[in-house]
Amino acid sequence: MTVTESLLSYALAAGILTLTPGLDTALVLRTAASQGSKKALLSAFGISTGCLIWGAMVALGLGAVLAASEMAFTLLKWTGAAYLAWLGLQMLLKPRSEMNMAASETSGKVLRIGNSPFIRGLFGNVLNPKVGVFYVSFLPQFVATGYPVGPYIFGLAAMHAVIGTLWSITMISATRPLSRWLRRPAVVRTLDRLTGTIFLAFAVRLAMTKR
Repeated sequence: MTVTESLLSYALAAGILTLTPGLDTALVLRTAASQGSKKALLSAFGISTGCLIWGAMVALGLGAVLAASEMAFTLLKWTGAAYLAWLGLQMLLKPRSEMNMAASETSGKVLRIGNSPFIRGLFGNVLNPKVGVFYVSFLPQFVATGYPVGPYIFGLAAMHAVIGTLWSITMISATRPLSRWLRRPAVVRTLDRLTGTIFLAFAVRLAMTKR
């Protein structure tokens, strides 16, 4: 895979993933509605920083392991493909009909780290192991041929953080209409099914990847 193919396909996948409503979306929208745009932007920066931290941890550990072991590469490939396929099937067969806006409030009560929107966004992301598992499963298949795995994976994580921040700014700029749109059952179901289909496609692609 060339760098151009890698970045274009990853940008498409990461973009659709970012558009799918989840905990991060709920946190940004809730903060914008209750505390204003500036604090919502701080939450978005906290979330993006969390992505960079996860990206660095995955890049450092995963890059070394994949470079050293053919067995580790094969195990990770099939584990990642199975995980992505499971996520895709869940989204296709059991799409949500609503976005859980209360999730961000619950996570804030559990964390009790402080009132800073940046800290809430940061720790809400860093303390979510699903982000790390997803990065381990998802990012390796987009590494361009001939490039070192670790730095490239961190670059992809940074790209995801940028895409997420841009989407958060868009949501903050149009909090009310986007919030209403993202809460529509038909929109939530459609985005879940679209994301599920893409996850299944990438699961097959990952399973067929050769070192």
